[in-house]
Amino acid sequence: MAMLFLLHIALFSTLCFADDPYVFYDFKLSYITASPLGVPQQVIAINGAFPGPVFNATTNYNAVINVHNQLDEDLLMTWTGVQLRRNSWQDGVLGTNCPIHPKRNFTYQFQVKDQIGSFFYFPSLNFQRASGGFGPIVVNNRAIIDIPFAKPDGDIVVLVGDWYTKNHTALRTILDSGKELGMPDGVLINGKGPYRYNSTLVPDGIEYETINVHPGKTYRFRVHNVGISTSLNFRIEGHNLLLVETEGRYTTQQNFTSFDVHVGQSYSFLVTMDQNATKDYYIVASARYVNESVWARVTGVAILHYSNSKGPAKGPLPVPLSDVYNQWSAMNQPRAVRQNTTASGARPNPQGSFHYGSINVTDTYIIQSMPPRRINGKLRATLNGISFVKPDTPIRLADLHHVKGAYKMDFPNKPHAGTPKMATSIINATYRGFAEVILQNNDTKVQSFHMDGYAFYIVGMDFGLWTEASRSSYNKWDSISRSTTEVYPGGWTAVLISLDNVGVWNLRVENLDRWYLGQETYMRIVNPEENGKTELAPPDNVLYCGALRSLQKESLTSSAMALHCGNSKLLLTLFITILASILTFR
Repeated sequence: MAMLFLLHIALFSTLCFADDPYVFYDFKLSYITASPLGVPQQVIAINGAFPGPVFNATTNYNAVINVHNQLDEDLLMTWTGVQLRRNSWQDGVLGTNCPIHPKRNFTYQFQVKDQIGSFFYFPSLNFQRASGGFGPIVVNNRAIIDIPFAKPDGDIVVLVGDWYTKNHTALRTILDSGKELGMPDGVLINGKGPYRYNSTLVPDGIEYETINVHPGKTYRFRVHNVGISTSLNFRIEGHNLLLVETEGRYTTQQNFTSFDVHVGQSYSFLVTMDQNATKDYYIVASARYVNESVWARVTGVAILHYSNSKGPAKGPLPVPLSDVYNQWSAMNQPRAVRQNTTASGARPNPQGSFHYGSINVTDTYIIQSMPPRRINGKLRATLNGISFVKPDTPIRLADLHHVKGAYKMDFPNKPHAGTPKMATSIINATYRGFAEVILQNNDTKVQSFHMDGYAFYIVGMDFGLWTEASRSSYNKWDSISRSTTEVYPGGWTAVLISLDNVGVWNLRVENLDRWYLGQETYMRIVNPEENGKTELAPPDNVLYCGALRSLQKESLTSSAMALHCGNSKLLLTLFITILASILTFR
């Protein structure tokens, strides 16, 4: 009997798991009390920890993440930078998913198809990222693919971000009242406040981050700006940062003494430790593109601790580059970030084998962001004159169930000259088109633009207004490809996107305050000859809401076992456990 049971399991596993391995995670999001800046406050933890755990996978692995909402409001999790090929159903934003209600759970399943690199996840609703709920994503190379540098001696994740001592609900209330948030209270590094480098700015008793290293070793630092709205300069006292990767693309290798990491961006640096170090060193993340003397408190400080250290870090903090007040010099660093065209990425072919610069553009969109203003009596922010209203029924579900009026495909392809308005207006993009998108920042601060489901080529950036003549400055050979780009105030950034990933994908300003106030839209990319190969069907555990709420089956839990065939690995594991118990006690 036991042998027959094993045979059934073997056949079952062969049918369902012949392709790529799985990784499984259980994320329980709840409130805990923490005092990262010395003031007790409510933060969002995952499995009791703040920040959340590393989500670690390898190229082409399937991820199954069971998210339990133990908060007191709706929740969705998004996986910024993970492209979710053919599967916008798992994107975790309101345009594609119904929310997970309190005391409910939802199991995400997706493949990290043809990707490597450094990304992060976070809760996408209700300004919740301002209270935590975020954590790093590491997608490793398959063993058959060489990385373009010697294997580091260690891998270190560094999550930096501006922070307020008010929680996300209080910050929402400020924005809803028509006010701006003002200067943050500080910067956290891996969820902890600053080392007491200054007795005036930093109160006593704050827990700070310590990163332990050994002399002569080389470490990969994966640095993510998971903050709300502040660009940060990252640096390590006395050490160079060798840039090697950004959001899944290997870069040409360049040394920097400090590096600007804008909201939502991720970078990897190789840092070689001093063979003769005798003390600890400062690790600093400080506010950038502001009056730094006024914003002095918006500084995070951690400690790089050598195993042979004979004393603490002391003295003044290392300073960033001084070009922040020279707008023409500010772009030197991002323009220097180039793709390593000879390195292999997730596949064995070189990253530069896709000749994006020789493809004809099919559509051009000029998207202009403006400072917040009042629309219908509310403080709102716009893209091309439209402040986005989140749909009651997710866009692709509305398509499949023929829900009329859920959204309009009338997002203008250039700045809108009329009166700003609030609307659920999206872009009807062309499948297999090649889009040129100009991001024009007419706001007063650096903005990060992000697109889900894609990486785009950053071919140009400059100050002033973009014109057709600006195309002559485009880099058409080795531009970096990534999912998040900075756009400087009073400037523009041009990106090229190959629209080959079917679905509905969020295009947004990653700065949380502007996103919350309406600076987002969606690109709807549909294959008119869809046959099930370019877009996956909705998962069996899909949530319904809005006009489709009557389709939702009431259940307190959503099991991964209810998903596609691959997820029945959970059931297989259960069978094996039961069988092992039976055989043990025979």
